[in-house]
Order: sequence, then C-alpha cells, then structure tokens
Amino acid sequence: MNQCPCGSERKYDECCGPIISGEAAAPTAEALMRSRYSAYVVGAIDYLKDSLAPESHGDHDEESVREWSESAEWLGLSIDATSLGLESDETGVVDFTARYRQKGQNVEYRERSTFEKRDGKWLYVDGHALPPETYVRETPKVGRNEPCPCGSGKKFKKCCA
Repeated sequence: MNQCPCGSERKYDECCGPIISGEAAAPTAEALMRSRYSAYVVGAIDYLKDSLAPESHGDHDEESVREWSESAEWLGLSIDATSLGLESDETGVVDFTARYRQKGQNVEYRERSTFEKRDGKWLYVDGHALPPETYVRETPKVGRNEPCPCGSGKKFKKCCA
C-alpha cells in the first residue's frame, strides 16, 4: 500500500502503518483516530481492540468489526474538528466523517470520538454518532408570489423559479 488511507497524503509506511504495527505510538488523538480508520481499511482487527480503553473492551464485537471491515469499500476519512488531544494533553475529542460503500449504498458516518492518554498511550474511549450535516440557507427563501430577486419586476414564479 502506497498512500495512507487516512487521507493524510503521506505514505502508509510513514503514517498509520507504524502505529498499527506497534512500531510507534500515536502522538495525538487525531493520529490515533486516523490509524483506527486505516485499520478498518487494511483489516487490522486486533489493533482496533488494542487501541480501545480497557473499559470499552466489553462493547467490542470482533466478528462484527471484521465483517464491517471486509464488506465495506472504504472511500475516505475527513477530520471535521478536534479539541485538545495534542501530545501534551491527556484527553481529546475528534469529530470525523468516514465515507464507505456497503451493499451498493454510499454512507457518510459522522462521529464525535473521545480519547484519553494513559501511561503515555492514546486510547479510544467512546464515540457518539452525529447527525448528517445539513445545508443552511444564508438568505431567506423567496416566495413564489414575491418580486423576483433578479430585478425584472416580475413575480418569482413567472421569472427565475
């Protein structure tokens, strides 16, 4: 694998590869998030469990994780926001969007993930799904019977609707 699936635009062997293999520790909460996404892509199921906080192990269903990892076509990851989670921090939050295709459907999964650094190692504590992003109109909607905003003097429904 040449380019890392996490979207960093770095080579896998210089990005998530060493973290997943255990050669290097994730320096930040975001790096751990990226490596966990990459682990789904490459099928590193053991790493996904190993990067969980111990209290989260009970929620880990290895067979479901393996099935999802193998059945999805992973399309990309974007980091939407981070809070704390730097090398000097003990906690961090990462909002991300994972894109994948499964059973012919494109899916965008958004989550807010919580991380903690314990004994110098970042761990995934938990995550909560976020609602899909919605478009917010910057200007009020023009009513059908209102004057057209183009300035023609006609009603909107008879002009630019």
